[in-house]
Amino acid sequence: MANHRIDRVGMEIKREVNEILRLKVRDPRVQDVTITDVQMLGDLSAAKVYYTIHSTLASDNQKAQTGLEKATGTIKRELGKNLTMYKIPDLIFEKDNSIEYGNKIDQMLRALENRD
Repeated sequence: MANHRIDRVGMEIKREVNEILRLKVRDPRVQDVTITDVQMLGDLSAAKVYYTIHSTLASDNQKAQTGLEKATGTIKRELGKNLTMYKIPDLIFEKDNSIEYGNKIDQMLRALENRD
């Protein structure tokens, strides 16, 4: 039963953080950032927020990470206004590499098909 609550809270935080980034955060470094997943700790004290960015440049990825870290206070404050939770979890932003990994596997499968 507790796992359902953790999943629901994670989904709600994902939705809210996407909205906050779109509407409230004015930092140009985070304009193209999309939140892809949120993993909550069992006690809801911390949330690992996975994000992706449309650019593949390393400098843009670093700028996005820095922008998200700078905006963490604003995001937590807005989450506190929008969510009815006793304590807003600490946010840890991490780049989501699953899309790039999936593209790499897809490219390898195409290369195998073309080799035949």
